[in-house]
Amino acid sequence: MAVRRRPRAAFNADINVTSLVDVAFVLLIIFMITAPMMQGGVQVQLPRVEARPLQPERGVVVSVDRRGRIDVDQSTFSYEDFRATFRALVARRKPAAIYLRADKGVPYGDVVRVLAVIRASGVRDVGLVAEEETVEK
Repeated sequence: MAVRRRPRAAFNADINVTSLVDVAFVLLIIFMITAPMMQGGVQVQLPRVEARPLQPERGVVVSVDRRGRIDVDQSTFSYEDFRATFRALVARRKPAAIYLRADKGVPYGDVVRVLAVIRASGVRDVGLVAEEETVEK
């Protein structure tokens, strides 16, 4: 009686790359979805303190009202005119400091745009003017 042997199957030493790529893509998608959620979710409560507000003394006072008008001392400008002329005003007057006043109803982005124009004109000393907070005891 002759014993029949089965032919041996050859070993497959290759890694199945298809499933490895599938897992990598799934992980990539998970990280792409969760990363934006992790960046902007910090809750911060700023402290309230009783502080003496900055009062303009010497220098140029820049005011921003709710309608977006910008007043430099006694002159009124739109944002585009302010951006175009403020550098020349600083070069002519050479103020010791700039005091920025903004109405509390002005969007934060508008105040930052005005502040950026002031900083771009070469002024490094910019003060934010506020009214004194009344504290009830």
